[in-house]
Amino acid sequence: MTALPVPVPDVRVRVLMNIGACGPYAHFVARFEPPGADGETELLSAVPEDRLPPEFLPSVRAGLLDGLNGVAAAVLLTDGTFHEVDSSEYGYAIAGREAGRAALIGAGLLPPEEADTLRWTTWPGRPRPKKGRTAAGRR
Repeated sequence: MTALPVPVPDVRVRVLMNIGACGPYAHFVARFEPPGADGETELLSAVPEDRLPPEFLPSVRAGLLDGLNGVAAAVLLTDGTFHEVDSSEYGYAIAGREAGRAALIGAGLLPPEEADTLRWTTWPGRPRPKKGRTAAGRR
């Protein structure tokens, strides 16, 4: 298994989909590090449960594994919020996937142009969208 080669701090994800009057909402901030000695992906949360309930962590993890695409990393959630009505496992899975892909771009394992496909994610050093494109990569 490939390992994340460098840290990627402060990956911020805020999924906010307005489908009708409400939609999936998810928000967290994560720090990605190279994996520990066992070489496996691990997820730890330092976010108080009243800000990010533990029931959403399995969805974050599933999304991260999908987004990291076989690259191992140690991931620490440092902040987050939820919405009583709109937060869902679906939203946190989307957020996890985007965060994982952002870490790969930030670590140089995906080309910078891939950042154009990440709609809800920012991180220090994120490449700016090309002129005439939105963050989702559309004209």
